[in-house]
Amino acid sequence: MSVALESDVTRAVLAARDLAQAAGLSSPQVGAIVTAVSELARNIVKYAGHGQIELRVVTRGSRRGLQAVAVDQGPGIESIELAMRDHFSSSQTLGLGLPGTQRLVDEFEIDSTPGHGTRVVVRKWA
Repeated sequence: MSVALESDVTRAVLAARDLAQAAGLSSPQVGAIVTAVSELARNIVKYAGHGQIELRVVTRGSRRGLQAVAVDQGPGIESIELAMRDHFSSSQTLGLGLPGTQRLVDEFEIDSTPGHGTRVVVRKWA
């Protein structure tokens, strides 16, 4: 789904909630992945202006979970190492977004190229 406005963030959050529940995640797990998706979508709006969030139920063996892929062609992240540190911020915020997102999910992958955009993949397993 396309993400460019605050209303798109809400749509992503609601879709993540529905898919996470369908995948069999517990209420706390649903809350965690929904919060992670909200943060990723808000980052797209704030830093890139527009991008995409792809949500899907995934399986690995007998496990089911929710995967979210956030992609944008924004300015990218100069230093992923710095961006993943608590309280580091490039925009005068608390600097807990990406590190907090990582703590909420079971799997977290990030790839970013300055001037070309960012791709974040997160997974939460039931």
